[in-house]
Amino acid sequence: MPEPIRVLIAEDAVLLREGLARLLADSGFDVVAKVDDGKGMVEAADALKPDVIVADVRMPPSFTDEGLRAAVQVRAKYPDMAILVFSQAVEAAYAQELFSTSANGLGYLLKERVAEVEEFVDALKRVAAGGTALDPEVVAQLLGRRKRNDPLETLTPREREVLAMMAEGRSNSAIAAGLFVTEKAVEKHTSSIFTKLNLTPAAEDHRRVMAVLRYLNV
Repeated sequence: MPEPIRVLIAEDAVLLREGLARLLADSGFDVVAKVDDGKGMVEAADALKPDVIVADVRMPPSFTDEGLRAAVQVRAKYPDMAILVFSQAVEAAYAQELFSTSANGLGYLLKERVAEVEEFVDALKRVAAGGTALDPEVVAQLLGRRKRNDPLETLTPREREVLAMMAEGRSNSAIAAGLFVTEKAVEKHTSSIFTKLNLTPAAEDHRRVMAVLRYLNV
């Protein structure tokens, strides 16, 4: 049997913190620690080296961006440590900052997604495995803030849909199922996206990450 994914939870609301811990434990994760502020999160990451951290963006003392700051600090020290942050409302600027240097092993979801247990667990597993999970609402807001003369403006509506789903961390097969098209069509769209964004031939995964980063750089 594979080792369970080790999770650190950083959330100041007791009920949500304990609920998350129970949900994840029931889903086969190993919850190694639960903390209630950014400082505790960094200290626990140092001491326990979890596989993935689940953190609220807003935590004590100011309830602004302590969780995000802690996430950025942890990633600076441990670039391979996976982190999934969540917030009550869409805060696209925070998503931008977190994803500014890498999209590997990172996720940003709205808190309401926690109630969608299967999707939340799937997103956490994807992030822990080095993938990406970006909330569709965050994607929509980033898309709405595009600047003029942005290369992304050259994408067709369908290509923008494909790129948005790539940013959510979806595979080609998942994108095909979601858009009711063939995987061949998705491959054609992704190739066109790479060309229009001037992403030179490289490993497919690398170009997907670069495309997502370009998408987030509003």
